[in-house]
Amino acid sequence: MSDNPRVSRKPVIAGNWKMHGTAAEARRLAAGLRQRLAGKRGDREIVVAPPYTALGAVADELSGTPIEIGAQNVHWEARGAFTGEISAAMLLEIGCRWVIVGHSERRQLFGETDENVKRRARAAIAAGLAPIVCVGETLAERDANRTLEVVERQLRGALLDLGAADIRSLCIAYEPVWAIGTGRTATPEQAEEVHAEIRRVVADLVGDETSDRLRILYGGSVKPDNIDSLMKEPDIDGALVGGASLEVESFARIVEFRS
Repeated sequence: MSDNPRVSRKPVIAGNWKMHGTAAEARRLAAGLRQRLAGKRGDREIVVAPPYTALGAVADELSGTPIEIGAQNVHWEARGAFTGEISAAMLLEIGCRWVIVGHSERRQLFGETDENVKRRARAAIAAGLAPIVCVGETLAERDANRTLEVVERQLRGALLDLGAADIRSLCIAYEPVWAIGTGRTATPEQAEEVHAEIRRVVADLVGDETSDRLRILYGGSVKPDNIDSLMKEPDIDGALVGGASLEVESFARIVEFRS
């Protein structure tokens, strides 16, 4: 791979609100973020992903601001008898630009497979949404020294048959399962090792140029007190933030990371 500096990759800070917030509560949080992050400089992208039922309220509240809207999942079919699912067209209509696919909670709790993740990512890209494709290992897999093996398998499965142009339209998020909601986080060095491996695998799939441009986010108990050290690593291009994105000041501080 080439040694292109990260300055050529605009950082992304994305807040995953998970199953938190009624429409009214989400609107209040969005209003706080709108006020706190008004006029934020354009050298980083800011995304929030509320629950489906709050997407409309949040999109309305954040209209005209630098904060973009994402969804937490998407189905691979455009329409049909898929009770409980949401299509890409529905998300676009409500104002989404981004969508999270393959989050570790979806994989661990709801049986998402690499094949499902690939189909969701392809559907999102085809519709004009930007997927944040998540990969990551369990604690047992890390303890067995299988981290890089597991991440590579998930990555190749999710990106199978995607071309360079498709991959340039997405982000990858490395989310070690053992660090999701536990208060534990990978050290910057541990995260960097996996991010560098992700970039190597993508280079193998579609070449150095696309790999160098790919933005790779870290997720897993990201907080105001660890974001700066994480963002100093050369292959960490942003964060997918869980609990800390539910409070205005903590999320704003993460957006305002100093590297």
